[in-house]
Amino acid sequence: MRDRALVLAALVTAGRPLAIKELGKLLSGQAAARRSLEAVRTLLVEEELGLELEEVAGGFRLVVAPAIVPDLVDLLSPAPLPRLSEAALETLALVAYRQPVTRGELEAIRGASCQSTLDTLSERELIRVTGRKDVVGRPMLYGTTDRFLLEFGLNSLGDLPALSEGEQGFLRS
Repeated sequence: MRDRALVLAALVTAGRPLAIKELGKLLSGQAAARRSLEAVRTLLVEEELGLELEEVAGGFRLVVAPAIVPDLVDLLSPAPLPRLSEAALETLALVAYRQPVTRGELEAIRGASCQSTLDTLSERELIRVTGRKDVVGRPMLYGTTDRFLLEFGLNSLGDLPALSEGEQGFLRS
């Protein structure tokens, strides 16, 4: 009972997905964390509490149950962020599928400058600098962030949709 309460409280207060490893540190190990997560999932369903346990970005978080969302839209709707431009979405897709990737590699594929797009994606915390390439000039390498996974509802990069042959060719250009 206490383990379930501790896991539930951690999920409510963390403000981000919590990995099994983190939850295991709160309890007596990862096995206890898994049991407690299942107990929380069962509680939420059986008691119809309007929340669900979601596995995303390598961890678990509480989200509003989809059936409840329509009733809360007016109350919870924040002003939407400006939509990403087509160029930003294209650049983000290239980073997601080719990471780590340099600005020069992105520009060679896109055929256009993308510094301002990279800045925008960085400001929105969708991409980050992951290091530097070991070549002359040591250009920065870009990769996606956990925020990217959250925003696109992915548990890991392995959940990215498969690409068709034509799309794969575009990424290799």
